[in-house]
Amino acid sequence: MERDPGLFGPGSVTWRVHQEPILLVAGLRALYLQALHPMAVAGLAQNSAYRKDPWGRLLRTSYYVGTVVFGTTQEAQAAGERVRAIHRRLRGVDPRTGDLFRVDAPHLLRWVHVSLVESFLTTALRAGVPLEPDEVDRYYAEQRRVAALVGLDPASVPGSAAEIAGYFAEIRPELALTRDSAGAALFLAAPPLPRTIALLTPARLAYGAVAALAVGLLPPWARRLYGLPGLPTTDLSASLSARTLRWALAQIPDSLYERYRVAAAASVGVAPRPLPDQF
Repeated sequence: MERDPGLFGPGSVTWRVHQEPILLVAGLRALYLQALHPMAVAGLAQNSAYRKDPWGRLLRTSYYVGTVVFGTTQEAQAAGERVRAIHRRLRGVDPRTGDLFRVDAPHLLRWVHVSLVESFLTTALRAGVPLEPDEVDRYYAEQRRVAALVGLDPASVPGSAAEIAGYFAEIRPELALTRDSAGAALFLAAPPLPRTIALLTPARLAYGAVAALAVGLLPPWARRLYGLPGLPTTDLSASLSARTLRWALAQIPDSLYERYRVAAAASVGVAPRPLPDQF
């Protein structure tokens, strides 16, 4: 019996993009971007234990993305239901108004979704993944299926590059650097590492370089909100660094990636997912 290819399958732009290890940088970029929405980052700060277990949270998020992208339809739907069940219980207090809000409010879910998929696609493009404009639009349209998993109406989610650009232009007046977003950004720049790894390996330096790249890949307006330069030279430098890192990651044998995936899955108590043979 042929395996269910899931929400996307061979021939999808999503499978092409998400086979790229450089998307690990995209995930970090998305977190920096998401932290600029005052209510989204307040909901995170008030409900998440990310400061106590940053690597576990990162690995669980990566596993979720891998499941909805490469898993079967049933696995993707089950993962989405788990996320919806968690979000349904969570509330936050808007630090600007004192109002109570639902973490799963559609405008917050939409912000998290758009900033994540735009980070995936932009990082891939700037790292040199070859995509035509129509393929970029197809990627965003395909990602509406992921938006539906977390409870969004797909029709309410931007589904093309032009719609993504319009969405950012519309939401930018809501974005700001708050105490919570500044705290999250500083934490992301230097999260705690296990003592042995920090002392005996260059992991701290390597992570710092990746975090700097993630910030450099942010839109100029986002860097300016963080009080950082929004200069074209920064964009050029980040793009060159992303291309270099993509090339370097391509030299790593697949067997090492597989060992990392198995170890990472075990560390968060899940079974490692076999990746599809075709992309």
